[in-house]
Amino acid sequence: MGLLRALLAGGLLMVVAGAVAHDPDKPNRHVDRYEHYEGTKTCLECHEQEALSFFDSQHYQWRGGTPDLVNTEAMEKLGKLSMVNDFCTNPGGDQWIGRVLNEDGKTLAKGCSGCHAGLGKLPGKEPTREQLENIDCLMCHASGYRRDLYRSDAGEWEWRPILFENQEGLDIVSKRVTLPDRAICLRCHASSGGGPNFKRGDIEYALKDPDYEHDVHMASRREGGQDMWCIDCHSDDEHSHRVIGRGVDMAATDSPGKQIDCAGQCHQGFAHTDTQIDQHGRLACPTCHIPEFARDDPTDMLRDWSQVTFNEEKGKYVYRQELEYDVEPVYAWFNGSSFAQVPGRPVRRNAEGEITMILPQGDRNDPSARIAPFKLHRGVLPVLTEKQWLAPVATEELYHHGDVDKAVRDATRSLYGLEDVDFTWEETIRYMGIYHAIPPAEDALQCADCHSDTGRMDWQVLGYEADPYPMQDEDGGGAQ
Repeated sequence: MGLLRALLAGGLLMVVAGAVAHDPDKPNRHVDRYEHYEGTKTCLECHEQEALSFFDSQHYQWRGGTPDLVNTEAMEKLGKLSMVNDFCTNPGGDQWIGRVLNEDGKTLAKGCSGCHAGLGKLPGKEPTREQLENIDCLMCHASGYRRDLYRSDAGEWEWRPILFENQEGLDIVSKRVTLPDRAICLRCHASSGGGPNFKRGDIEYALKDPDYEHDVHMASRREGGQDMWCIDCHSDDEHSHRVIGRGVDMAATDSPGKQIDCAGQCHQGFAHTDTQIDQHGRLACPTCHIPEFARDDPTDMLRDWSQVTFNEEKGKYVYRQELEYDVEPVYAWFNGSSFAQVPGRPVRRNAEGEITMILPQGDRNDPSARIAPFKLHRGVLPVLTEKQWLAPVATEELYHHGDVDKAVRDATRSLYGLEDVDFTWEETIRYMGIYHAIPPAEDALQCADCHSDTGRMDWQVLGYEADPYPMQDEDGGGAQ
């Protein structure tokens, strides 16, 4: 197979450079490595260098340098923890960890750190012993591992294995460590944004064991697929925890300068049976090969934090949300760099007055840009009236009390240190790249899907006066 372990990622987004290819025949079991698992310190006895690498990674810091953002300094530390988004808005402050209960004692939320590979402490700037022991190695390396919130002796919330009082069971789980398989990655990445496939749209739980029609790369070999794991494309090398791959809406870049080009890296020399297709060099591979996304679970296309209602079934207050199946992507030029709305700076609006949270860069005249597919997510978020800054929402507490005004003020105080703010609700848009869940080649877009009167491409938005290659009918006229 050579380097066939590749993810169609638009050609400009990722590069495999010494990536870790999983070997299912060589499980990395630790049966004879130690007697008892005593937390992360057990791992550090042999893997301190790996821990140091992980400490500086996106998966631990949730922020990093931004060389691929056009409106920031390359080394400016930005990311999930330091920015405002249109899903959970901001995971820091009181949103990080804790147990929010309703009047019946039912747990409504546990904080955003539930998907952080740490044991509850916020990531620090220096790799102290305390910080290294806060890394939760089993989160990504033990498939049978489960954890929950508990109070420490000091009264602080922390994540512990649910087997922490069962040493025998914990030893069994900890000694079954392996490279992260699809199920391990998906338990966080498929549920990001608050529900199955809510956020990304192209990362569904179905990818755990997909059939060939759902994804030709991750389907098992018995299904005719390649049985690829996420790490086959996204890992740098055997000892690094830096992730290769940057979606358009990710502020930080974990492995700058490393990209994957589907054709150049894994499908070298491949030629389509129709030679005209090979003339589409300005298209990213997913543009044709992912006609729709959210094919198994619906994805969040609109999240309005200004409208909160009580949901009897869930027993909590919820935001207004629009979920959709089988979504047709929107298309835009993308050269690998992005504009990102940064907190603490005045918002930028487009011609329609929408705040552009994330905007891919590039245009028709940019030789490094290709037309790529995107999920266009819409939101409604608070903006501080005087400063024109994006404001977050204390979403975890909002689920309990439903007071939107209080939730905005509490979160603004936590993020900016501001009191007594005025704010307005404004519409936002975010472009999110679509790269996963590649159906069989016969399901790819055909000529008429783009080059016809009813085609999906908005040629004028893409910088053309009209369709550059309109289909011709038998009489030589345009497409019908």
